[in-house]
Amino acid sequence: MSDSAAAPLRFAINLGNAVLATEDEQGKPNGITVALATKIADSLGREPVFLTYSAAGKVVDDAGKDIWDIAFLAIDPKREALLRFTSPYITIQGTLLVRAHSHWQSVQEMDKAGVVINVGKNAAYDLWLTRELRAATLIRHDSSQDAIEAFLNGAGEMTAGIRQPLEKTAREHSDFRVLPDNFTGIQQAICVAKSDVRWFPALTTLLAQWQQEGVIDSLTEHALSQ
Repeated sequence: MSDSAAAPLRFAINLGNAVLATEDEQGKPNGITVALATKIADSLGREPVFLTYSAAGKVVDDAGKDIWDIAFLAIDPKREALLRFTSPYITIQGTLLVRAHSHWQSVQEMDKAGVVINVGKNAAYDLWLTRELRAATLIRHDSSQDAIEAFLNGAGEMTAGIRQPLEKTAREHSDFRVLPDNFTGIQQAICVAKSDVRWFPALTTLLAQWQQEGVIDSLTEHALSQ
């Protein structure tokens, strides 16, 4: 791993979480994590390079392989064997998309025998549900969007995911709705591979400074309002 002053900073951008990052029609990534990455690179005097991933699990799989330097992922105990996380910069709600005519009213009702829930494989909410559910069955798909598409096409009783993408789906498909409550708050953080902590002290300092100054709140509120 080179420490050359001219070397760019390689940021892993997870497109599996559309609240935090998406691609435009030209394939250029944008969103909260891209804006945050750009600000980090500028503060550290480096050029940013964005490496896009379709799912969080794939980012984790590449940790420590000298493919990316800095990533943006949900904090989860299972990931901490490979990653070192800063404090959270945003907390995102995990909830459920259900059919409009179904009887489901609360996420508290989902953990029952025979209930099949679509999830994106190794997404933060998949890891949480894997630990917490006792009776319901999780069906894992390659990405969060794949889980939604499978549900729209008739698979399962519901789909778990992040509130904003699920609400967007419900607005576009009137036969579906999103439950009003949440099963977890997903804490999103900046992270590095546990074997490569070159940038970690600077990241923690910058994040603390930006949180105190209100920079993070302004950045995330602007991105979420788009």
